[in-house]
Amino acid sequence: MHDSFVNRCQPLPAGSKLCILGAGFSGSRLASLASALQIPVISTRRKPSPDSEHLAFDTATGQAPDRRQLEGITHLLNTIPPDRDGNDPVLKTLGDQIQQWPLRWVGYLSTTGVYGNTDGAWVCEDDPPEPTQDRSRRRLACEQEWQARGLPLQILRLPGIYGPGRSALAAVKAGTLQPVDKPGQMFCRIHVDDVAAACLHLMHRSAQGQHPEIVNVCDDEPAASVSVHRYAASLLNCELPQPKPFTEAEASMSAMARSFWADNRRVSNQRLRQDLGYELIYPTYRSGLAQCLEIETLTESRTPSSPA
Repeated sequence: MHDSFVNRCQPLPAGSKLCILGAGFSGSRLASLASALQIPVISTRRKPSPDSEHLAFDTATGQAPDRRQLEGITHLLNTIPPDRDGNDPVLKTLGDQIQQWPLRWVGYLSTTGVYGNTDGAWVCEDDPPEPTQDRSRRRLACEQEWQARGLPLQILRLPGIYGPGRSALAAVKAGTLQPVDKPGQMFCRIHVDDVAAACLHLMHRSAQGQHPEIVNVCDDEPAASVSVHRYAASLLNCELPQPKPFTEAEASMSAMARSFWADNRRVSNQRLRQDLGYELIYPTYRSGLAQCLEIETLTESRTPSSPA
């Protein structure tokens, strides 16, 4: 983990203990940041590798950490998605325990999809959620489950998350990308480093008395998908295929892909940046993709070549 990333963040007060339920792409990044800052942290995965520090937690099989491993937790982040019925699996499995923890901050990673379709208009945390997709309705139901618990809850609504190894660069590198152009269609995004750093920033702000219940965590610049792909291609010095109009591309799309294009909105980060004072590490996809390429290039250079 780069020193400049760690140095811009502050450790939690002495006596703090962070628990991350669901150490996937975002959760693992926060766990790594916490460890670098010497914050006591435990994290879970459904099937951790034998040499992993993660604890096993699989709500489908009922496997959960021992109660003693979860004692003294002061800060909790839940990244685990709803089950098929729209219920929150963490509350179903650990709900009674969580109520007994000495919690100072609870974060729930939700989605900006709960705002639904605004035909490209801006939305903020004060706008009522009107989800159009089933997966977003399930997220909203889980938000409400957590809100009913009376915990020091903060709901973080996130758009698409990208970072090294998981960005527009991968599709461009693979040469399989068919860009799609839908005039006026905007997507929001956030770099994984900003997810981790923003979580820690919000913990500190909460301790200082600034604790809005809902915060959008997204970058400064909603953008068309084709714009992002064009910039990724320019970084890689390669040609991008001619974009296909959405009206043509839609016919061959899966139901999931069509749902991805169904909602069109711009999400405001004013509460995060102006009200709560968070400074984005990667304010636009351009700075974020440049960092992804730098890290990926460095990683590739360190990887031994395969034998002939």
